Amino acid sequence: DGRVSSVSVQQLLEQISCVNKAKMIDHVGGVEDGAYEIYNCVEKIIKQDILGCEMTDLEGKDLVNKEDSTTPEEEVFGDVLWDAHDEREQMEAFQQASNSTCELGFEKYFERLNDLVAAPAPIPPLLVSGGPGSGKSLLLSKWIQLQQKHSPNTLILYHFVGRPMSTSSESALIIKRLTLKLMQHSWLVSPLTFDPAKLLEEFPHWLEKLSARHQGSIIIIIDSIDQIQQAEKHMKWLIDPLPVNVRVIVSVNVETCPQAWRLWPTLHLDPLNSKDVKSLISAECNSANVKLTKEQEKKLERHCRSATTCNALYVTLLGKTIACVGNTGNIDEILQQCCQCQDTVSLYRLVLRSIQESLQSDKEKGLLREILCVIGVSHNGVSESELMELYPELTSAVLASLLHSLHKMCLLTYGCGLLKFQHLQAWEMVKLEYMEAGENVISAYRQKLVEYFTMQLRVLIFICFSFNSQDRVTWRSADELPWLFQQQGDKQKLHKCLLNLFVSQNLYKRGHFAELLSYWQLVGKDKSSMAAEYFDSLKEYEKSSEGEESMICLADLYETLGRFLKDLGLLSQAVAPLQRSLEIRETALDPDHPRVAQSLHQLAGVYVQWKKFGNAEQLYKQALEISENAYGAEHPRVARELDALATLYQKQNKYEQAEQLRKKSFKIRQKAARQKGSLCGFALLRQRALQLEELTLGKDTPDNARTLNELGVLYYLQNNLETAELFLKRSLEMRERVLGSDHPDCAQSLNNLAALYNEKKQYDKAEELYEKALDIRRRALAPDHPSLAYTVKHLAVLYKKMGKLDKAVPLYELAVEIRQKSFGPKHPSVATALVNLAVLYCQMKKQIEALPLYERALKIYEDSFGQMHPRVGETLKNLAVLSYERGDFEKAAELYKRAMEIKEAETLLIGGKATSRHSSSGDTFSLKSALSPNALLEHGQR
Repeated sequence: DGRVSSVSVQQLLEQISCVNKAKMIDHVGGVEDGAYEIYNCVEKIIKQDILGCEMTDLEGKDLVNKEDSTTPEEEVFGDVLWDAHDEREQMEAFQQASNSTCELGFEKYFERLNDLVAAPAPIPPLLVSGGPGSGKSLLLSKWIQLQQKHSPNTLILYHFVGRPMSTSSESALIIKRLTLKLMQHSWLVSPLTFDPAKLLEEFPHWLEKLSARHQGSIIIIIDSIDQIQQAEKHMKWLIDPLPVNVRVIVSVNVETCPQAWRLWPTLHLDPLNSKDVKSLISAECNSANVKLTKEQEKKLERHCRSATTCNALYVTLLGKTIACVGNTGNIDEILQQCCQCQDTVSLYRLVLRSIQESLQSDKEKGLLREILCVIGVSHNGVSESELMELYPELTSAVLASLLHSLHKMCLLTYGCGLLKFQHLQAWEMVKLEYMEAGENVISAYRQKLVEYFTMQLRVLIFICFSFNSQDRVTWRSADELPWLFQQQGDKQKLHKCLLNLFVSQNLYKRGHFAELLSYWQLVGKDKSSMAAEYFDSLKEYEKSSEGEESMICLADLYETLGRFLKDLGLLSQAVAPLQRSLEIRETALDPDHPRVAQSLHQLAGVYVQWKKFGNAEQLYKQALEISENAYGAEHPRVARELDALATLYQKQNKYEQAEQLRKKSFKIRQKAARQKGSLCGFALLRQRALQLEELTLGKDTPDNARTLNELGVLYYLQNNLETAELFLKRSLEMRERVLGSDHPDCAQSLNNLAALYNEKKQYDKAEELYEKALDIRRRALAPDHPSLAYTVKHLAVLYKKMGKLDKAVPLYELAVEIRQKSFGPKHPSVATALVNLAVLYCQMKKQIEALPLYERALKIYEDSFGQMHPRVGETLKNLAVLSYERGDFEKAAELYKRAMEIKEAETLLIGGKATSRHSSSGDTFSLKSALSPNALLEHGQR
């Protein structure tokens, strides 16, 4: 009833009210509603206060133009796919490795590492060796922190390898990540191969090239390099002479270090001396207020003298074990038990048994076993929520208690929200304790995970087909399920899993190219048959795709397939899916949408590899034009297209043109970096900047109005439409006061507000604002200005949506005029505008007016693209329908036959039976037809 339920709650509320950044959620009602409210609140805090803004996709938005000056940067490394999860995992691994407050006499090792950095080149990698648990990761992470503090100009790239066969131990992913980090720091965006073998082969070249651009030293550190799959084979670059400013440090276990590497300079970690042992155990005991007697200290000192009992992990675990039972049990008794453990694995077994004894029932002991075993057989770990779904009898209270004990005693840790073993020795102990029966037990637990993730996938695919949301197929399903099938040796199920388009897309888009390819190799499929199977699956999925969101999802799948085939070198087969993705996007989204530019960019990449440079140049230029119109001339997406064009010109020996574009791109990237700092916190910084500007400059300034507009766009992209409306209105009002109501900047604010109302389906309001914006831009801008064309197009689309076809006609006619002035009367873009006008006339039952427009568009398409281009086929199909409606059945049949021949040729392309989609007229392929507003959708409807 809104009253505080207890004195303790009242005290808690009073304490919280004194904390500056505390957030109180006042809720009355059901438990589930309360949990949901808390979830929403925490999510909002993370997005707005910590991340600054939620970077959402632009798909599904009606309007994106240069007014939308702040947009998510999907690909900060050009065409290279980047897995943010893998990067977070590395950051967390570094933090966990450096978590210890005790440095264990590392000063002498720090000096040796410093000597390596200062030594004259050339110098081979330094090998940091030691037994398991000797403190190699701790040493390296502490030294990295010191270097970052004292040598800010030194670029340090690190990679901490986790458990063997986990994602962090895949060589191709490691090398790709290191290359991208180098590219990021050297302001270089260049094509990077996805082929695992080539990636490993080309890394020395990239290292040489990128190190030459860096002003200062580069230190590459790979911890537990011997845990990398086939380390000696895949890390051959370590044997080559390193660039003069590059130093490499790798750590290995003594027992598993490859023989060839043992000749390198080596820093071996000695066992802890008695002073360090005593210091480490005392620190653990003091944290629990446990005091050891002199006799007990001497006993421990005598015990910790062998190589296996005086390493850092063993001693830490020993101290935690004593501290844990010190206040509740007999220290002498636990000391006696510890002294019988001669290595870390046996000490872990003692720890586990002590945790078992603390549990109240056999049921809890059974759950402990299940948790540890299922985490152990997984690919990358298991989340708490997954555990509770796997074991419905597991309550949150029992799980919390178990995880607290397992985490406290160094058995488990968290990595990106997943529970995994903190050290390899902990997993080895669990296998000895629970899996002595061998592979059968491991297989049974894997099967349990297989059944769980298979069920998850079925549910998610149902959701995808029901609600058109491919994002619901999570990286967890994609990471675990195919890997588990691989481990089980079940090729049939692995094959079926790979043909799940969303699983493969998820793996590919996160850059797990090598992993995806290895799965296909395991099921015995070559590249061509794999491509054909994917294409067939996509065609089947397309049959069930209805509605705009589903088509957007389909376009993404086609693009993923096209890019995958391009990376495999199957260039002729890559064209068809990329072309289909383009056609769908210009239909479902908007012909000037950035996703259309993305499709153009990807198609251009195919033609670059094909050495069809004329085709590629046309496509890149079109992508550049759309990006400039969508984001403005100084956006990083524009820089990306400039870089692509520069690389193309360089391949053609047009060095002067390439250099001009590179300089322009470099300035854009520099400015973007200065303005943003980073994506994280951007919206929050903008908000604070606005507050500061208002305090120092006063509220009514053009700059403040611009900032308000940008904030409105940010919230619009986050789907926070109410807040976006507030900022956009304030921006418009301020601009009208400061600049006057006829200023072009006011048209920008009107346009953005109209987009927002269109999103909210408040079409009358959107119409009024678009009309005002159009009136301003007609008077203020040149007749062929892109912003004028933008408003004309979107107001026309809105009129059509509202059924005001008579008002739409003059705008579609104006769109034709603008494109003729901009591109000339015979450009494909003009043909597209003609088709749009023709479709409108057909909807108004004015077939006579539509016919000459279609015929003129057909002539332009044939002259530009050749007789067999899909755009020609679509126009022929529309003309066939017109002829049929007019009663000219013979002509209709002839036109329809031609259209079907083009469609069949397109279908054959994916099977490799056609070499390219070039017109017979030569190297004149263009895709300006991508700029046809809603043409294909209307073709399909007709």
